[in-house]
Amino acid sequence: MATLLRGEVPVILQPAGPAQYAGAYCPNGVPLAEVRRGPFDGKRDIVVRPDADGGLPRHMTFGSGRIVYEHAGYDRGGKRAVYRYAPRLSPSHTAVMNGVAEVYAEHAHKGGQ
Repeated sequence: MATLLRGEVPVILQPAGPAQYAGAYCPNGVPLAEVRRGPFDGKRDIVVRPDADGGLPRHMTFGSGRIVYEHAGYDRGGKRAVYRYAPRLSPSHTAVMNGVAEVYAEHAHKGGQ
């Protein structure tokens, strides 16, 4: 875990929850688990600084803004902020899902082996 400076809050990145993936692009044949999965899920070595009003930023972006995680509260202990992957807000999501759909289609074409 990173050394925290005064005021910083540790963060964990997690897969999308219902609020984040509702209405997200999902090609036919691709399981919902693939839509929920973000590229940085499980990452724990991130910290965030509260805004001037004491609240945490609503979104965290990665990859020049192409991947978005949305603040979803705190973990059970209340010490770590939880940010969930936000596929609807991530500009790269559609392209990634189209690639995933191709892999699933190729797998199905080969007979599922």
